[in-house]
Amino acid sequence: MRIAYLECFSGISGDMFLGALVDAGVSPRLLEDTVAALGLGAKLEISRVVRSGISATKVDVWVEGEKDMPREEYWAKQSAAHAAAPALIEASGHHEHPHEHGHSHSHEHTHSHTSPGEHAPHTHGHTHRGLNEIRKIISAAPISDHAKKTATSVFEALGAAEAKIHDVPVEEIHFHEVGAVDAIVDIVCAAVGAEVLAVDEFICSALNVGGGTVQCAHGTFPIPAPATLELLREAPVYSSGVQAELVTPTGAAIVKTLARRFEAFPPMQVERAGYGAGSRDFEHNPNVVRLVIGEAAKPLDKVNSETISVLEANIDDLNPQVFGYVLDRLLQEGALDVFGVPVQMKKNRPGTLLTVLCQSADAIKLTQLIFAETTTLGVRQRQEVRQTLARRWENVRTQWGEVRIKIASMNGTVTNYAPEYEDCRRIAAEHHVPLKTVMQEATRAYAVGGQK
Repeated sequence: MRIAYLECFSGISGDMFLGALVDAGVSPRLLEDTVAALGLGAKLEISRVVRSGISATKVDVWVEGEKDMPREEYWAKQSAAHAAAPALIEASGHHEHPHEHGHSHSHEHTHSHTSPGEHAPHTHGHTHRGLNEIRKIISAAPISDHAKKTATSVFEALGAAEAKIHDVPVEEIHFHEVGAVDAIVDIVCAAVGAEVLAVDEFICSALNVGGGTVQCAHGTFPIPAPATLELLREAPVYSSGVQAELVTPTGAAIVKTLARRFEAFPPMQVERAGYGAGSRDFEHNPNVVRLVIGEAAKPLDKVNSETISVLEANIDDLNPQVFGYVLDRLLQEGALDVFGVPVQMKKNRPGTLLTVLCQSADAIKLTQLIFAETTTLGVRQRQEVRQTLARRWENVRTQWGEVRIKIASMNGTVTNYAPEYEDCRRIAAEHHVPLKTVMQEATRAYAVGGQK
């Protein structure tokens, strides 16, 4: 199976992911053509940079002659523009009130407080678009249906996170930042590039989210920002102490959409790796995301180790017919194993030691069952470590029908195999064949077929 592993030791953003895609072999021309076909007036700039000694690919989005920037820089610029706005309005003789930055705008607008003869400031990062409009843009894009679905899913994940944070229906969300042209470019190109990799599964590491605060549309928030944190629910996150936003909402939404699981570096045969650079260069933290492509290695079968509960009770005055019923009930209620051992009890009375192996979560339930169904006055409980071989099932065909074979293995080598008793018992009863004959035939069929 072909896999892609995202290592987010310095977080992830949309442009970092694009850089990693290009560095890992995705054609820059493909992404450039995709951006041009969107018809949003954007273009890509792809360059080589060094981040803390690591050479990486940097992808920047340019719109109307300006390059995208980290959002704290963007909002600082907007704040400065708003501070100067009253003087510009007074000079022009206009008296409109500045727009508020709410999420309930029913129309699209940009800020352009200018006096006669002046050019409006660049506003590509501040276009407000709703989810439906973004869906239309993606739907009209000349990309595959699979890439359209991926890009739409990324935006829908962002919308769902924003809707929950602000407690409004998702269709009423108008994105402050992710509706901007550069974010649309990042997400659509991410979907196209991810498809080109032709991997069966994306896997992601734990994400370094950074620390400190970040300036957003509604003010200053702790890192990770609320929408980012919502997107990363159930994902493993941590902070290395870097005082900066390392995982952006766009980066989090890409990971949420693409990654099927989160784990440490998986067993794999590495084909190639790509490094995508962020905008800033930290002193002791390479500001890159690494994308590793390769074939998943077949995991070795190991001896599994787990802690289980052991329940014991001495019983000397229970009807033997009831004892058999109790064993069946315990297994039906989730016991891993149940058995009885003859013991000689006090006053030389013969009895039975009932032993139950179970998951710790089931110990109370099974203890109550023992008290209810037997005559014992006490149940002992202890924790023990159980080691088990890897197990799997295969079907073999006999002259009377199929029988399941339980196979145990260690490090890829079969150590034990046996036919399933219930299958053999059923066949023996239906065909009036000795049970031992059915079991021997099933065992022979597996041996002849070859131990895998």
